Amino acid sequence: MSTSSSSAAAPEREPAPERARRLPKVPFWAQILLGLVLGVLLGWVARNWDIAWLGTTLTKVGETFVQLLKLAVAPLVFFAITISITNLRNVHNAARLATRTLLWFMATSLIAVAIGLVIGLLTNPGSGTGISAKDAAKPEEAGSWLDFLTGIIPTDIITPFTELKVLQIVFMAVVVGIAALKLGEKAAPLLSLGESVLALLQKALWWIIRLAPIGTIGLIGTAIKDYGWNLISSYATFTADIYVGCAIVLFGVYPLLLATVAKVNPLQFFKGAWPAIQLAFVSRSSVGTMPLTQKVTERLGVPKEYASFAVPFGSTTKMDGCASIYPAIAAIFVGEFFHVDMGIKEYLLIVFVSVIGSAATAGLTGATVMLTLTLSTLGLPLAGVGLLLAIDPILDMMRTATNVAGQVVIPVLVSAREKILDVDAFRNARSFSLDELDSDSGPRESAVREPAAATS
Repeated sequence: MSTSSSSAAAPEREPAPERARRLPKVPFWAQILLGLVLGVLLGWVARNWDIAWLGTTLTKVGETFVQLLKLAVAPLVFFAITISITNLRNVHNAARLATRTLLWFMATSLIAVAIGLVIGLLTNPGSGTGISAKDAAKPEEAGSWLDFLTGIIPTDIITPFTELKVLQIVFMAVVVGIAALKLGEKAAPLLSLGESVLALLQKALWWIIRLAPIGTIGLIGTAIKDYGWNLISSYATFTADIYVGCAIVLFGVYPLLLATVAKVNPLQFFKGAWPAIQLAFVSRSSVGTMPLTQKVTERLGVPKEYASFAVPFGSTTKMDGCASIYPAIAAIFVGEFFHVDMGIKEYLLIVFVSVIGSAATAGLTGATVMLTLTLSTLGLPLAGVGLLLAIDPILDMMRTATNVAGQVVIPVLVSAREKILDVDAFRNARSFSLDELDSDSGPRESAVREPAAATS
């Protein structure tokens, strides 16, 4: 009897090694927060104690993390957009969804640039900075409308990938995707290969994303080590303007749209989207964050086929932080610094450039191309870019977080308006661990094909 009892109970006991492996997992947001704190501390130590090896280590760690993200950008953008376009064949009312998505991209960009202009005009960020004109310098590369328009079309198929010209990669991906749709079954082997390559790239990028807390230490530490707090104080008004403007859009405009247009709970949105927003803050790369952005968008109830279209396009064109708020305030800063008067015409030009030219930022770290495009359109000195480059990494964190939040908001909003949002999934949204997101296969594939059956 005792043998029988013990054998019956044996399966219920967990092996000792298995119990030992079950250590409490630190949430991703906590890992990022710890990285931020350590980065600030180590950067401060390296700067104040002039510890060269520590400063070099922080720089190398940050550069390596960004380089790893950039390594996957070119093929990821190409295959993600190509496959997303071909997936539209499975989407009910695909043209309607695509059109509404692009219109909402433009509408929210218009709101963001208006907020940037109002903040800049109220605060006069270019006055009394204590910065001298000798700090100004023309950028090595400047954007122009001619370069923007002609630069979309590549001269060959190799250079865009080797030189990371994302806009040209997007152009080629769109052409290949539309051609594959027209070919139908003949393109099936190519699409199957593309889907496999995309899955491999996303898996590799997940491994890089897991390194984000370490990358955070290097990136934040380098910023503190190089610039300290004195630089921030010199640009205090400008820095505050960017952060306040982005915060108004991120925590004001987006929640208002979600509550009034999509009629969903904004708090639930932030619970689900927060992993992507915090990674964007650290990495300063919308494209590098794209796999995580798409995962959280699907977990918020957006059908997978539609999310696979909206998120990749948003990651390369939807830039409320970098392409709307930032160039508006930066143009006012440069105009005031060089004592150039601007009027209604110039402000309308800023709006036009921000709404139409946002794809020039291409989802990479920094927004220099967009800024030079804006300044050249307004006839402002391009040397003003040199004034802002030093502070740019600190500003870029908040800008990119705003970008990525907008890239999730619009698919949720459009899905809700089109009655294809899985409302139950949205209501149960929470901040997930990377393991959960990595293993999620996205079960809501049929919702976009049969909108009548979706929860409304």
